[in-house]
Amino acid sequence: MFFIFGINQKEQQLEFDQVVICNNCGKYGHITVWMTYSYFMLFFIPLFKWGRRYFVKMSCCGEVGEISKELGEKIAEGRLHTLAPEDLPFPDNQSKWHRCPKCGYVTGEDFEFCPKCGNKLS
Repeated sequence: MFFIFGINQKEQQLEFDQVVICNNCGKYGHITVWMTYSYFMLFFIPLFKWGRRYFVKMSCCGEVGEISKELGEKIAEGRLHTLAPEDLPFPDNQSKWHRCPKCGYVTGEDFEFCPKCGNKLS
C-alpha cells in the first residue's frame, strides 16, 4: 500500500471590494483582499491549513500590502465590509499628487491651475 500526500500553498481572493482614492497613486481604485496559506493534503484532499496571511491589492496601481491577521479574519468571516485609510499598509503619498476639486483630474506636476479645466488647484 502507498500513500499520496504533500504540502502546497494557495492564494484565494476573499469576498471584499471597496472603492477608494489610492494613497499611493492618487486615483480611484478598488481594494481587493487576498488570503495566502499552506496546506497538507492526503490523496489530494486538503486536511489542514496553516500560515494564513492577508493582503490588500489596489486595482489602480497594483500596489500590494499585508494587513493584520485580525482584520483579515473579520473580512474572511464577513464581519467587516470596509477598511479605514489607517488600516491600509500603504504610505501616504498624497502630498505629491494634486487633484482638481472641479473635474477630478490628478497630476503630479506643481501646477497652479488644472491643465484639463483651468480651475485653480488648492
